[in-house]
Amino acid sequence: MQPMINNEKKELNFLEEDIIKAVNQYPTPFHIYNGDKIKENGESLMNSFKKYFPNYRNYFAVKATPNPTILKLLKEIGMGVDCSSLAELILSEKVGFKNEEIMFTSNNTKSEEYKKAYELGSIINLDDITQIEYLYESLGGVMPELISFRYNPGPLKKGNDIIGNPKDAKFGLTSDDLEIAYNKAKELGVKRFGLHCMVASNELDLDYFEETARLLFSTISRLTKSCGITFEMVNLGGGIGIPYRPNQKAVDYSKLAEKVSNAYKELIVEKGLSKLNVVTECGRVITGPYGVLVTKAIHSKSTYKEYIGVDACMVNLMRPGMYGAYHHITVLNPKDPNSTQTYDVVGSLCENNDKFCIDRLLPKIQRNDTLVIHDTGAHGHSMGFNYNGKLRSAEYLLLNNSINCIRRAETFDDLFSTLNF
Repeated sequence: MQPMINNEKKELNFLEEDIIKAVNQYPTPFHIYNGDKIKENGESLMNSFKKYFPNYRNYFAVKATPNPTILKLLKEIGMGVDCSSLAELILSEKVGFKNEEIMFTSNNTKSEEYKKAYELGSIINLDDITQIEYLYESLGGVMPELISFRYNPGPLKKGNDIIGNPKDAKFGLTSDDLEIAYNKAKELGVKRFGLHCMVASNELDLDYFEETARLLFSTISRLTKSCGITFEMVNLGGGIGIPYRPNQKAVDYSKLAEKVSNAYKELIVEKGLSKLNVVTECGRVITGPYGVLVTKAIHSKSTYKEYIGVDACMVNLMRPGMYGAYHHITVLNPKDPNSTQTYDVVGSLCENNDKFCIDRLLPKIQRNDTLVIHDTGAHGHSMGFNYNGKLRSAEYLLLNNSINCIRRAETFDDLFSTLNF
């Protein structure tokens, strides 16, 4: 984790009184989501793309925030779900998603996962050419009517810091394999075709997404001719980032959709190709800014540097320790806002990377002060684990001026329930 000194203010996406109300009502640590803003944000993305692509749908990446209450909110505004595992398929089924409301994008996939995806009528997005025969065998000698392939463009496209260089990524088919894959799928009876690409994560550069769209549209043009097939869907992937840092700006959905539309007109419409359903699989940008991790200071320590120990730990938010990711921290109602100190804010795991920040300039913190860790609405609670026997926290939802529990905190009975004593 890279040291970062910062005491700038950042929008909380909650009223402070709502956070205080939750703290007075529930024990910390916990995650809380602003359901009203999640819906508003999701509708903004959908409407921006529907202006140009009336059949547009965003398939929310379930892995970002796998909570049925959140998924129901997104279903209400017309989103589908992007699943990558059997558990996510089952969760989506329980919420009421079905058929082509579900995109199944997996890798290193087990037979039972393909069977479940097929049973639900999902769009199956294959990660490798070897998966064609495996899927065919898994389904007892049949294929879905619609198949999509995940394209890894390798040296044709740069990655970013999170996913890395596409050549080094384990995901997707090479350019050379794509033509073979579509021809093989056609031989096995597939009638409808899609193409997908996802080579970046948490990206804020609009030009990056336009380049990806252009790459996909050009690839569809080439494969339409070489394979003699008609594409009906293009999945531009996800990866739209959020402004974790105070000086960063959110992606403008309207400008993004316009750029994609211009590329579509040039490379699909003007070349006389068949109309495509344009879809995305954004997760982080939908819920990320509208969730926070609320924790309390329980200890301070002065050694070679100053530490604040909180009642949350890496179990509640893995990203800073795993990626060195920046999450802004707001100290609610500090005793003296003008008095500051440089801290490492840490949890209690027996790991030295269990830190929410390093060398961060913050208002002076005292025991029982409330700290709000921003932008944990995606890949926050969902990446939790039980190392050191730590229990995963509760999740709450603020919606229509009411705060409700949407996942209770784990108990030690939960933790020990799979063990034999």
